[in-house]
Amino acid sequence: MTDTFSMGEGMVLDAETVDLVIAGMPGEGRFNELSEFFKILGDQTRLKILYALTISEMCVMDIAAALNMERTAISHQLRTLKSARLVRARRDGKSIYYSFDDEHVSGIFELSLEHLSHKSRWEEEA
Repeated sequence: MTDTFSMGEGMVLDAETVDLVIAGMPGEGRFNELSEFFKILGDQTRLKILYALTISEMCVMDIAAALNMERTAISHQLRTLKSARLVRARRDGKSIYYSFDDEHVSGIFELSLEHLSHKSRWEEEA
């Protein structure tokens, strides 16, 4: 039988785990940043742009052509992604090329796709 004890409003079964969670819990500011990060990723056009950038660094015209969208719409979404530090821009003459800001961003995107692929395969087997 597991010992329980009161802590605050409820019963606790594993005080050590509860203490670890409390000690490691990021502050509200970090959770706000995390929430904003996931909101940015909650737009299909931005996700399509990020997918395109998994293939190669690209300019606005090429991204627009690949996604069959207007350049202005792509530019608007790229500004959002850039301000969120998910993509970066590099000028080459008159052209500006976009790529992932760092490996973490591409890794998060690729792991998300992998997770969804894995989940889909699992659901098919069930």
